[in-house]
Amino acid sequence: MDLKYYIRTIPDFPKPGIQFRDITSLLRHPEAFRFTNDVFHQRYKDRSVDAVVGVESRGFIFGSVLSELLRCAFVPVRKEGKLPHVTFRQEYTLEYGDTAIEIHDDALNRGDRVVIVDDLLATGGTLLATSKLVEMLGAEIIECAVVIELSGLQGRDRLGGYDVYSIVQY
Repeated sequence: MDLKYYIRTIPDFPKPGIQFRDITSLLRHPEAFRFTNDVFHQRYKDRSVDAVVGVESRGFIFGSVLSELLRCAFVPVRKEGKLPHVTFRQEYTLEYGDTAIEIHDDALNRGDRVVIVDDLLATGGTLLATSKLVEMLGAEIIECAVVIELSGLQGRDRLGGYDVYSIVQY
């Protein structure tokens, strides 16, 4: 299935010059959503995954489904101030400023094997910050998985030593 058919492009969002790749149009089509989840499941079903870490907010959509299919834990990584328990915090830079994300301090165990899931890899800042949080807890990152990779922004390069898997590349 060609998922690009189901991913809408919105020009000049959130600012002029940006070609926003919108997965909400993919989510409206059950067969495309199912296909996406099946691709992730097939990739990780034999990799002994202990937890799927989903990045707020669209990483929750795909990550929670994957954790259910793999019968493992789901761990949310959220924007600063959104988690109610004790957290670890990691700052990072976006194209429009600095921000931070957090993970609960007891979300993972040392040695857990983790797949990090988000909808999109652009510059790599969010996935890099998430990877640092996972490692603060002593877990092992199997791979960072995304639905869409914007190859021209070289986010994969910024992620250095982490393995990255993307279903669709632009």
